[in-house]
Amino acid sequence: MTVAHTSTVDTPAGPFTAIVAPDGAVLASGWTADLALLTPQIHATLMPSEITTRPDLGDVTKATIAYHEGDLTAIDTIEVRQKSGPFLQHAWDVLRTVKAGEPVTYSEYAELSGRPAAIRAAASACARNSAALFVPCHRVIRIGGNMGGFRWGLDVKRWLLAHEN
Repeated sequence: MTVAHTSTVDTPAGPFTAIVAPDGAVLASGWTADLALLTPQIHATLMPSEITTRPDLGDVTKATIAYHEGDLTAIDTIEVRQKSGPFLQHAWDVLRTVKAGEPVTYSEYAELSGRPAAIRAAASACARNSAALFVPCHRVIRIGGNMGGFRWGLDVKRWLLAHEN
């Protein structure tokens, strides 16, 4: 039996909830207080048998608060655990190299991921990212500066990009 833990913190962008594995790796996170919106994002092979609520998730909670208070690199060292095919795994790793304040377009992200023609696949990597914030898919925008999509809403994405600029 695998017991994961969850906690929600208030942020200027809205309530932020993370679900972490027993070792502290983030399995899912986003700007919601509703676990039912997060758990479907966890790969079946990583799904815990139980999720318990804690007031604090240690380093994950500290990093979340520090990021929202202005330490934009606080999230960089938080371990994340997602599972998919080789391209998505690689694309999520690449997302973690996109610096705060330096958003990239979907086509630039596809190129960084090693498949310049795979713009839709790059967009899919953003859409399927279960560890929002820690894998900063909000840093990918459309050509011309349009926001594109974001699971947690365009108001949150706008806030994050303005916060990082």
